[in-house]
Amino acid sequence: MRRPLSIAVLGATGSIGRQALEVIDRFPDRFRLFGLATGSSDPGRSAPVVVRASDPDAEQRLEAMVTHPDCDLVLVAIPGARALRPSIAALRAQKKLALATKEVLVMAGPLVMRLAAEAGHDAIRPVDSEHSAIWQCLWGERPESVRRLILTASGGPFWSRPELDLGEVTVADALSHPRWSMGPKVTVDSATLMNKGLELIEGHQLFGIPLDRIDVAIHRQSFVHSLVEFVDGSLKAQLGNPDMRLPIALALSYPERLPGAVPPSDLAEVGRLDFEALDRSRFVAVDLCREAARRGGAQPAVLNAANEEAVAAFLAGNLRFSAIVPTVEAALAAFSGGGEDLDGILEADRWAREWVGAKVGKVRK
Repeated sequence: MRRPLSIAVLGATGSIGRQALEVIDRFPDRFRLFGLATGSSDPGRSAPVVVRASDPDAEQRLEAMVTHPDCDLVLVAIPGARALRPSIAALRAQKKLALATKEVLVMAGPLVMRLAAEAGHDAIRPVDSEHSAIWQCLWGERPESVRRLILTASGGPFWSRPELDLGEVTVADALSHPRWSMGPKVTVDSATLMNKGLELIEGHQLFGIPLDRIDVAIHRQSFVHSLVEFVDGSLKAQLGNPDMRLPIALALSYPERLPGAVPPSDLAEVGRLDFEALDRSRFVAVDLCREAARRGGAQPAVLNAANEEAVAAFLAGNLRFSAIVPTVEAALAAFSGGGEDLDGILEADRWAREWVGAKVGKVRK
């Protein structure tokens, strides 16, 4: 009888973390909870190792947890740039990484993927529903047979409202996502479609597909999670009801599928599947992300940090919704360049946050 996989969950009190704990609890013969990393709220449960963000030595204890010999897999669901250091530490320790935080690959994709290659096959298992879908579609396929990746997007709350003046969008408007229940930052990214640009960078790094062969299609039903087009003209898609427990379960159990991980889908209830082209003139964030990734170096780290700070300013009432993406674009234009090693990436991250912090007060509220 095999030993249960020992798992550390980073971001245990967020939406992904809570659902990961649910999956772990449902399959006690397969998984064992080794560690928890939480923010300010109480996870309401125990584990052999618990690290709270308020702990004075939290960073050191977090690294010790993800590199511990008794830890087999680390599920990373800490939001934003804070996930980078523990992810790198886990890979350096040859741990499997179930990655839900796209910023890790956005900020430091080449570095992280080099470490993943050294850690062995399937070292990184994507948890984002879009990248999990592509991952599944690529199983058993030859890399040279892939023509392009197609990321699906719900379009957020404003896609179907072309008459809406985005300069008048309130925080409550931006947080009213039509399909998913997510944290405020990710929900705002969905409204600007910045999340889809970040996912484009993530997919480029994760699957090694050139940037100009990754497209975005608007799919309001959120039933098709992404597609792969092959050189013979065929398409593969992964479909299912929007339920993050499926990609979580798959990342934990790969290469096996867990029976009953989520309820089956009723195709008759879905009825129809609709797709629309991305409006690149109204939602420019995807092209901005593509260009930052094309330039390389520390540009994606600046993009990510500037976006995090601009979104925080919007949520605090200090920046208009329509100014979020232009603020990120201005930060990229002002950046003088930096290296791709960890120190260079972290310095670019620090610079971008300071730059946006200094400029936000000058942007019309």
